[in-house]
Amino acid sequence: MPDERPSATQLEGERKVSSAIEALLDFYISAGADGWLELDPADAFALSEAPRPAAQAQATRMAPAGLQSAAPAAPARQMPPHSQQPRSAPPMQASPSPAQAAMAGGAAVVPGDEVVVAAREAARTAATLDELREVLTRFDGCNLKLTAKSLVFADGPADAKVMFVGEAPGREEDARGLPFVGRSGQLLDRMLEAIGLARGEVYITNVVPWRPPGNRTPSPQETEICKPFVLRQIELVRPKVLVFLGGASAKALTGVQDGILRLRGRWLELPLGPAAQGATIRAMATLHPAYLLRSPVQKRYAWRDFLAIKAALDEASGG
Repeated sequence: MPDERPSATQLEGERKVSSAIEALLDFYISAGADGWLELDPADAFALSEAPRPAAQAQATRMAPAGLQSAAPAAPARQMPPHSQQPRSAPPMQASPSPAQAAMAGGAAVVPGDEVVVAAREAARTAATLDELREVLTRFDGCNLKLTAKSLVFADGPADAKVMFVGEAPGREEDARGLPFVGRSGQLLDRMLEAIGLARGEVYITNVVPWRPPGNRTPSPQETEICKPFVLRQIELVRPKVLVFLGGASAKALTGVQDGILRLRGRWLELPLGPAAQGATIRAMATLHPAYLLRSPVQKRYAWRDFLAIKAALDEASGG
């Protein structure tokens, strides 16, 4: 009798399909989907012509003007299909500029160069890390804020000698409001312990402080909008050594185009803002802990990078 048990290849295929479905559902939930389509089709035109309940009409009257204009106006009475007359379109309201929406918005807008300028100006006003966190809390120029559960600002002391910068928070980071607390963060903690550093001694943050829906990669525009805030963090912390966790953060902040396997282990110089009068910070890119979890054989390269980081810290401390 032939063996009907599934093969290892079939099991692996089923596991990948299951993971893909979970990621898709997670994306829908993060994007705000809270219902599913019915199996039976619905005539949306007929529904729009039906008289609305009094409670719904009252809610529409109490809604902001921008939301009222987005909903189609229902006629006073339902007219037969052959006698329906075209209704006039609701008056259009002027949309706020991206720069205005950046600090006083709350609805999704298509960001442009003005939002990037607004982000730079907002970041420049912060004199401390606490002020910078407050500025980011009020900043509405990045649409990722609309789908994220929390702002993932940073973790660590303001006078840390070494600073780690990743790309963007994930699911567990979004839930707890702290960077690198999931599996990647646990591996990072062990890597720090291996060179004699405790997590409480280092400063950890991301280029993008809000989780992208479904853990997707942040778009170049989203990264450009958020970049002024992480650069201001670097200026305020002024670490002795800056470490890019993965190639994405290194490319975003330094402009280098090499892949992480060619970039890792090389010392770079990151210039600070105009207020620093030409000062620079030593920086190194290393492999992201999430990549090491997928490719454990590459840990030997990360170990070399962390030994170089430890040597640089000892040198800066006169040890």
